[in-house]
Amino acid sequence: MWKSAETLLASALLAGALAVSGMAVADPQLAKPAAKAEKDKAGADKARQAVNVAAPAATAPAAAKVIALGRPALQEEIAAWNIDVRADGEGLPPGKGSVKEGEELFLQNCAQCHGEFGEGAGRWPVLAGGRGTLKSERPEKTIGSFWPYASTVYDYVHRAMPFGSNLSLTPDQTYAIVAYLLNLNDLVPEDFVLSKDNFPKVDLPNEANFYDDDRETSEKAFWKKNPCMKDCSGEVHVTARAQILNVTPDGDPPKGNLE
Repeated sequence: MWKSAETLLASALLAGALAVSGMAVADPQLAKPAAKAEKDKAGADKARQAVNVAAPAATAPAAAKVIALGRPALQEEIAAWNIDVRADGEGLPPGKGSVKEGEELFLQNCAQCHGEFGEGAGRWPVLAGGRGTLKSERPEKTIGSFWPYASTVYDYVHRAMPFGSNLSLTPDQTYAIVAYLLNLNDLVPEDFVLSKDNFPKVDLPNEANFYDDDRETSEKAFWKKNPCMKDCSGEVHVTARAQILNVTPDGDPPKGNLE
């Protein structure tokens, strides 16, 4: 009892002396609860911050591995590939060609398949005529009767013709051949010169009958959420043949495994 009192008295005297000198010493026994309280407070603050702070963002995906094959395409290489022509004339190269020039070029490069006047040679496509035949039993789908845009003619001739030697025609030669084909279909006069400037002014007769795919609206009422996928119909019977177009062979179909 007295020893404890003496110890407390000595501690108090020492603390007072140190306080006078500007120093402070805490009782180790008293410091432990204070340190624990401070630690608990820090833990609570950290917990509160964790609630209010957003979760760390997901780790960014690793960069794609570079295979190191090839090289970036050159502008002239891209230009050589990007040769399509739109309906409004976008993509047409500078140049021009007359009906007269086109006639000579057509006879040299195209007539052997399409005939001298676009009437078709043998079973090769007919390019002229056919106006008003699209609703008939034997429609003639030509540039003048069926095709929607003059740009379609230019694009196809430049990209795919002459057969077996495609991309051999210059822009001027292509303009001339297209001008001749338009003249064969009575769409431009004989002295007409086709160019990039007047190209968008050339209209084909059947353009209005082409329209954007509207199935999202016109056919949506017929769509079913649960379409039939099994045993949807009975036995199928052939009720007619495409003999009017002369594409169905005569006689009975072959028997046995066709493979």
